Amino acid sequence: MRAKEKRTNSERILCKNGNTAISTRPLFLNGTTRDVEAWAHANLPKHALMQRAGLAIARLAMAIAPHAQVIWIACGPGNNGGDGYEAAAYLKRWGKSPVVTACSHKDILPTDAAASRQSALDAGVAITLEVPDQYDLCIDALFGIGKIRGFDPHYTDWIKRINSGTAPVLAVDTPSGLNAETGTCLLGSVHADYTLSLLTLKPGLFTASGREACGEIWFNSLGVETSMGMCAVLSGTPQPFARAHNTHKGNFGDVGVVGGTQGMTGAALLAAVAALHGGAGRVYLALLDDSIARIDTNQPELMFRNLDEIYFESMVIVAGCGGGEAITGHLEEILERSKRLVLDADALNAISRDLVLQRKLKSRSHLTTVLTPHPLEAARLMNIQGADVQANRLSVAQSMADQFGCTIVLKGSGTVIAAPSSIARINPTGNARLATAGTGDVLAGLIGAHLASGKNAFESACESAYRHGEVAEKWHHAYPLTAHNLARNL
Repeated sequence: MRAKEKRTNSERILCKNGNTAISTRPLFLNGTTRDVEAWAHANLPKHALMQRAGLAIARLAMAIAPHAQVIWIACGPGNNGGDGYEAAAYLKRWGKSPVVTACSHKDILPTDAAASRQSALDAGVAITLEVPDQYDLCIDALFGIGKIRGFDPHYTDWIKRINSGTAPVLAVDTPSGLNAETGTCLLGSVHADYTLSLLTLKPGLFTASGREACGEIWFNSLGVETSMGMCAVLSGTPQPFARAHNTHKGNFGDVGVVGGTQGMTGAALLAAVAALHGGAGRVYLALLDDSIARIDTNQPELMFRNLDEIYFESMVIVAGCGGGEAITGHLEEILERSKRLVLDADALNAISRDLVLQRKLKSRSHLTTVLTPHPLEAARLMNIQGADVQANRLSVAQSMADQFGCTIVLKGSGTVIAAPSSIARINPTGNARLATAGTGDVLAGLIGAHLASGKNAFESACESAYRHGEVAEKWHHAYPLTAHNLARNL
């Protein structure tokens, strides 16, 4: 499947508030945009591609702000600036008043961008160093997939003006300063309200700082048909799960949750409640704190058991939630006996410190095990710094999947799901409501329920992450979305 069925008009991909407006099919992401540009230039007249980009930008600008009259277009010294010049020419011909700010003279612009600059001048567009005092829309055409460099102090000043202004901001390709491949942002990068991704969808738009920087994301292929350079997939909506009438609880599998040492039993309870509301037929809970009552009156369906009463071979085991140091002594048996396994939190920390446990994890059959680390847990497992994880989430998740032979769910903004010999997925759902204690335990339990239904580890992880985030997006109650509320609304 290509990134999406190509159309000449812009297609909406993802809203700033997290509400999805995409098809139910996965969308391919491309991390090698310059290769695609080179391919496109080899198959199209060079200036034609920039003209298409300018038209796409101008059309989206009018869709965003149909009544805008004065439109400030900040143009950079490369092809992103050339796209901005073309957009300015179209807007001028349509009766608008675009004002282009640019530092570069035509003799230092790339050939295509210089031609587009001349097109803007021929259309009567004003090109100046001065930002208009009042404007109705701003278009960031400074750097796109390039990085902010010390070309001229005007650029830094313009970015400050863009971010402090009250008019909506439309970024061309990517907000200036955002790394299109990793989602990391330079200091002083543009924060857009809308981003029009051209030619390909870039993974950096959907993970790390990308979603915050991009605002509402739109896509236009510019009519270029290519699937080269595919590096990830943006997950689509899972198919609804329908239960056949002639079924019973045994058809939907058993989940056993192991965790919850003294002072942290809530984490294990949350994972168990999530597994139950996620569709598991039966959920068993083996707490590592013997002092806790053996019933949850708020969720009496949960069945409490001693650890030696948990049948590792026949259940999906969710281990580590609230496990503390107590989980460490049980992990060797869990890794050896469990046929299907989700490892979270303290189980991951214990494995990161123990080479024997790491070897046992690596020896498990592929597609049977899911690890659900947050960035710091991932850093411990990979023996790197947390900042290194966030600097390249796709690469780290894939390296972890390959190293341990497991499905990895690297949590965070734009959760990355990776598995050995598979194309990674980026989850498009979720928002800051999930930034509260216990939501990761809920995700672990939900993955366990999907595994118990018979799905493989990768499919279970992708669908669970999507549903987990979707609940947060649809939460419209006045009271906060706690982890317990999240679990009960799965």
